[in-house]
Amino acid sequence: MSLLDRPKAILVLEDGTTFAGHAYGATGRGLGEAVFVTAMTGYQETLTDPSYHRQVVVQTAPHIGNTGVNDVDDESLKYWVAGYVVRDAARISSNWRATEDLEARLRRLDIVGIQDVDTRALTLHLREAGAMRVGIFSGEDAGRPVGELLTIVRETPAMTGAQLADEVSTDEPYIVEAVGPKKFTVAAYDLGIKAMTPQQLAERGIEVHVVPADYPFEKLQELGPDGVFFSNGPGDPETATAQIEVLTEVLAHRIPFFGICFGNQLLGRALGFGTYKLRFGHRGVNQPVLDTATGRVEITAQNHGFAVDAPLHEVVTAPANADFGRVEVSHIGLNDDVVEGLRCLDIPAFSVQFHPESAAGPHDSRGLFDRFVDLMTTTAKTAAE
Repeated sequence: MSLLDRPKAILVLEDGTTFAGHAYGATGRGLGEAVFVTAMTGYQETLTDPSYHRQVVVQTAPHIGNTGVNDVDDESLKYWVAGYVVRDAARISSNWRATEDLEARLRRLDIVGIQDVDTRALTLHLREAGAMRVGIFSGEDAGRPVGELLTIVRETPAMTGAQLADEVSTDEPYIVEAVGPKKFTVAAYDLGIKAMTPQQLAERGIEVHVVPADYPFEKLQELGPDGVFFSNGPGDPETATAQIEVLTEVLAHRIPFFGICFGNQLLGRALGFGTYKLRFGHRGVNQPVLDTATGRVEITAQNHGFAVDAPLHEVVTAPANADFGRVEVSHIGLNDDVVEGLRCLDIPAFSVQFHPESAAGPHDSRGLFDRFVDLMTTTAKTAAE
């Protein structure tokens, strides 16, 4: 379809800023929080990441859709984005693994997008003004007065205070079998888990029991796992009261724990630290992070709009409970000094803010899954003695 044949579209930010373009994907309206993603590749993994639930994704990479989409690289069973913004959409997709054109899939799944937008200018605006609510309007809506569209945008629920993990979690537990001889059993809380995560655990001899976000601690005890994992996920960590209560029990019972992204924020809150909303968040596969123990810099995949408020360069006693012992920040974001990981020194628990499973790469941090195995091994050995 040529641009002359495409319906007009308009993007309206809650501060009144507008960008004109053409419809991409489905025609209609898409409402959510505007966030930008700096990844140069992996748009399919982005679109299927549950952490983007209720968010309108702006791709900073200018050319999107070149390789189409396939039936293998999806990170979940659903495309979660509330809307999609690109500059130059590929007119032709070509890849030996492709099974469908990206726009055809977006249209089929009723995901509203906009193309021919100056995404550089839009990204710079979001960096200055911060992430905010946005609407993409095409078709009949695109012809309505901007004032009416702005009212619709401002009536959209904000991300702060949003409790979303239950909306993206599995309804029933399921098992991902260990690859090779089984070494451990892990309960992985699906707060928006991506498919590559249980796969990475399984490849290390772990039988992964993926459980719903509201799985109570009593059932967890019946399962008797060797370790507990909290996944990434959307929403405000301050609202995750049930998950924090479970995690507090996990820490009190000294069950080895590993959390990523949303799981890192929940560990922070369970230990007694606060969380806060970042101005525009970290989203992409090119985020440099310092491992404070080794001095090694890792390039990481990230997708988060909230962060943990903890002291960067000192060991402190967990504010929530002195029995949890000493805690330190294990990883620091080199772009803005954001807390990127926590390490408990007296109980078997650690977490990182980034995504070590990183299906679209980079793979610098996949050794963290081995560290989780080592933690369970050490804990089991100590218990046996």
